[in-house]
Amino acid sequence: MQLTKNFNIVEFDCKDGTPVPKKFYSNVLKLAQNLQVLRDYLNAPVLITGSGYRTPAHNKKVGGAKESQHLTASGGDINVPGFTPQKLATVIEKLISEGRMVQGGLGIYPGFVHYDIRGTKARW
Repeated sequence: MQLTKNFNIVEFDCKDGTPVPKKFYSNVLKLAQNLQVLRDYLNAPVLITGSGYRTPAHNKKVGGAKESQHLTASGGDINVPGFTPQKLATVIEKLISEGRMVQGGLGIYPGFVHYDIRGTKARW
């Protein structure tokens, strides 16, 4: 299912092969819409690298937080070719401050950035 111009729901499926459950479709749609804003701003592909949705078992296996946003398809681990995680996070912060992306969680990791749509500011 196409969520936005550039994002298909299969990109957000759990890495264990489990599709995003229908009960989380509204979350993954909102996440994709926000990532589309980022993609359009950068004019570059935004890749879901680690996780979009995670099953509880997969979340535990990868050491995810107990209350991970991935469990409800509300978070994505992303990267953009040509952007370091720090530079990508800086762009996301700018878009959030301008009201173009939803306030949420933003975590910088080696090789990727976590972004989620929790609605409140969380940084790590």
